[in-house]
Amino acid sequence: MPLVNRRAATLALALAVAAPWASAQGAKTLLNVSYDVSREFYKDYNAAFAAHWKKSTGATLTLNQSHGGSSRQARSVVEGLEADVITMNQANDIDLLAERGQLIPADWARRLPDNASPTTSVSVILVRQGNPKQIRDWSDLGRPGVSVIIPNPKTSGNGRYTYLAAWGAALKSGVAPAAAQALVERIFANVPVLDGGGRGATTTFAQRRLGDALVTFESEVPLIEREFGGGFEVVYPARTVLAENPVSVVDKVVDRRGTRAEAEAYLKHLWSDEGQEIAAKHHLRPRSAKVLAKHAKAFPKVDAFTVDEVFGGWKKAQKEHFDDGGLYDQVIARAKRP
Repeated sequence: MPLVNRRAATLALALAVAAPWASAQGAKTLLNVSYDVSREFYKDYNAAFAAHWKKSTGATLTLNQSHGGSSRQARSVVEGLEADVITMNQANDIDLLAERGQLIPADWARRLPDNASPTTSVSVILVRQGNPKQIRDWSDLGRPGVSVIIPNPKTSGNGRYTYLAAWGAALKSGVAPAAAQALVERIFANVPVLDGGGRGATTTFAQRRLGDALVTFESEVPLIEREFGGGFEVVYPARTVLAENPVSVVDKVVDRRGTRAEAEAYLKHLWSDEGQEIAAKHHLRPRSAKVLAKHAKAFPKVDAFTVDEVFGGWKKAQKEHFDDGGLYDQVIARAKRP
C-alpha cells in the first residue's frame, strides 16, 4: 500500500475508533462565532449552559468562542470557519450566511422569538470625567475641536449602529435627509482612527487616551469602567438606535457535524430565566419583561428607534449605506476633504 494510502487508512481507523468513544462519553463541541464585545457575556453563558446540558442529558459539551469585528466574523464563516452557531449584533451579518454561503435558510430569523434576538442594547456616548467638551447629543460629536472614536462601519456592527444612530436621530428630530447626512459627515470628519471592531475602539479611547468621546454599546460601559478604572461618564442621547442581537444555528455545519440538537438547545436557552439573568448581569437588555423589571435601575428608559423603523430593515440599510459605493463611502470621501 502506498504511503499516502496507509496514512489515510490509519487516520480513518483512528477516527472510527475515536467516534464511538466520543459518542459514548457524550463529548461534543460547539463553536460560537460572535462579535467583538460579546466575549465576557458568552464566557459566563457557556459555563452555565454546559452545566445545564450536563444536568439535563448527562453528556459533556465543550463550548468554544471566536470573537472579532462582526462583519469579518460572518465572512470567516462563509469562507469555511465551522461555526455551529453564529451570534451577532445585527441581522445583515447573519443574512450573509444565507445569501453568499447558503449555510442557513433565508427565513432564519423566524425560527426563534423576537426575530431571533434574545437581547438588545443601545448606542451611547462615553466621555471623559467632567465631560469637558460638554457633549450631550449626536450633534455635539460634529462640532469643531471634538475628537470621536468610532469603529469602522465596514467591519464592525458597533460602527454601523453608531452611523445609523446619528443619522436616524437627526431624521427623528425632523431634519431633512441631506441635513442628517451632513451631520454624519461632520462626525466622521472628527474620527482620527477607524478601528476594526468595538474592542479596538475601546482600547484606543480608554488605554491610548485618544479622543474626547467613544460611541459604544450601553453594555460595554461597565466593562470599560472595570477594566480601565474611573475617569468616564456615560451620555444618553435624546434619541438613539436599538441594537438587536440576533442568533442562528449554522445548518450546514451542525448537520455535517451531528450537533444540531446541542446547537438549537444552546440558542433556545438564551431566552430562559438563567440566560436572561446572565444577559442582565452583563448589561445587555433582556427580552424577558420579568427579568428587565427586576433590573430596571440598570437600564434607563430611552427613546430608541429600530433599524426597521427608520431605515427599512438591515438589508435596505446595508445596500443603501454600507455596500461599496453607498452613502457611507460618500460620507467618508467628503469627511476627508480639507
